[in-house]
Amino acid sequence: MSFEITSLDAGPHIHPPKVELFDVAGMVNTDPKGFRRDVDEYRRTGFGLYMARPMAGHPHLAYIESWLLPEFGLRVSKWRPKPGRVREDFYIDLVDIDPDFGARTGSTVWRVVDAYLDILVYTGDRLEVLDTNEVLAALESGLIAAGTAQRALERTYRTVEGITRYGYDVGAWLADSGVQLVWRNT
Repeated sequence: MSFEITSLDAGPHIHPPKVELFDVAGMVNTDPKGFRRDVDEYRRTGFGLYMARPMAGHPHLAYIESWLLPEFGLRVSKWRPKPGRVREDFYIDLVDIDPDFGARTGSTVWRVVDAYLDILVYTGDRLEVLDTNEVLAALESGLIAAGTAQRALERTYRTVEGITRYGYDVGAWLADSGVQLVWRNT
C-alpha cells in the first residue's frame, strides 16, 4: 500500500478554475468547455447528487458516473474505459459545490468549481494526489484566492487521511460518515 503526490516536471498549464453545471430537470451536464451532454440519470439524496452519462467523443473513456458531495467538497467519479484501457477505481476532484445555484433563478442547476487538485484511488492498494503544482500556480497568478487554495488543500488532507485509514477504500470511508454511494455500472 502506498500514497504518493504526483507533479509534472514541466510547468503547470495555468488556467482559470473549471466550472461545470448539472441541470437536473433538463437532464443535461454542461462540461467546463461549455459542451452540453445528455445525462442518463440524476439521483438526489440527502448527501449529494449522482449523475451518469456517456462520454461521447472521448478517445479513452466510454462512460462516467459521479457523486457530488457538497459537505465534503468532493466529486467522486468512476469511469468506464473503452476496451483495452485500464483506469483507477475512483477519480476524486476537489471542488466547491453550489447545489442552490439554480434556485436563485428558479432552476435545478448545481454548479461545481474545480479546485485543481485530484486524487486517484486504486482500491485496497494506493492513492495518488495530482496537480498540486496547478493549485499553487493558480494561487500565485491570482486565479484563485488564498482561502480557496487553503480549503482545497485541507479537503485533500482530510480525504487522503480518511481513505488511507480505511485501507484505500473510498466506500468504507464515506459509509462511516453516513454516505452510501450506489453506482449504476459496478
